[in-house]
Amino acid sequence: MTLARALDVALEASVLGSFTRVGYALRRRVEHWDPPGRLDGRVALVTGATSGLGLAYAHGLAALGARTHLLARDGARAEAARQGIVQATGNPAVEVWVGDLADPRAVAALARDLAGAIPRLDVLIHNAGSIAPTRVVRDGVETTVATQLLAPYLLTGALHHALAAAAPGRVVLVASGGMYAEPFDLERLARVAGPFDGVRTYARVKRAQVVLARAWARRCPAGEVSVVALHPGWADTPGLARSLPRFHRVLRPLLRTPDQGADTGLWFASRPDAPVLSGSFLFDRRPRATDRLARTRSADLRGDEEALLGWLRGLAAGVGGG
Repeated sequence: MTLARALDVALEASVLGSFTRVGYALRRRVEHWDPPGRLDGRVALVTGATSGLGLAYAHGLAALGARTHLLARDGARAEAARQGIVQATGNPAVEVWVGDLADPRAVAALARDLAGAIPRLDVLIHNAGSIAPTRVVRDGVETTVATQLLAPYLLTGALHHALAAAAPGRVVLVASGGMYAEPFDLERLARVAGPFDGVRTYARVKRAQVVLARAWARRCPAGEVSVVALHPGWADTPGLARSLPRFHRVLRPLLRTPDQGADTGLWFASRPDAPVLSGSFLFDRRPRATDRLARTRSADLRGDEEALLGWLRGLAAGVGGG
């Protein structure tokens, strides 16, 4: 076993060392990471692009030369982000789209608008998401599910032809280490009444994103559209500080910067061999196992994929999606 591989295994086993800036710094140095490749002439779209990881992705894509579309809920914040990115990167090709991903009908309409305006899309990063303090249901869908599962389903479906035109288009679902604590459970995802735990719901949705990425990758030729889910590590973002204040306060000295959290997504976006990675769950530039606990392992991975796709297809039909 090489030194780099031995270090990686030891870091993974430690969890704390792996997910924090310590793991990022050590892997980057020992494995001699190159910066992500240039994306001149490419087109990218990032959701949740006004702060934290989303802003880091948008800034990174623009800095690499991509025409970058920012999708955000707040138009004023999105415009401020756009201006800041243009000033910092010197790339004027940054555009803003406004939409509330928690509103399924609005997302379905927005997806159609995007498909009409963007004939080719090289990179689609589904980053938007947060931990909801209470259950809110819109169009029969809980908002964590709506924002982080149904919205990516609707947007990716509407933009499939644009992604295929890039051959291969690249789709990234930004998951979370929280998904390691929860198995795939469609019945719980579909609940719209009863007791609500925002942290566990978020973790279940992140697990479902991993299932969705694998399902898409299995059904779509990798040379046409390559799909991954990834874990950004524990990054210091406004969302983390707001949703998990105690965790944030205790670990803040060790948390990754948003730029460090966005590194693997930008690396994948520029990889010429992206099709080889399609279907993977990535963390720090490597495919990783999706389970750390025996109780989260599924006995029927393909059955999970079929069930999730069928459910999302039904939700999409109900809100006017494709």
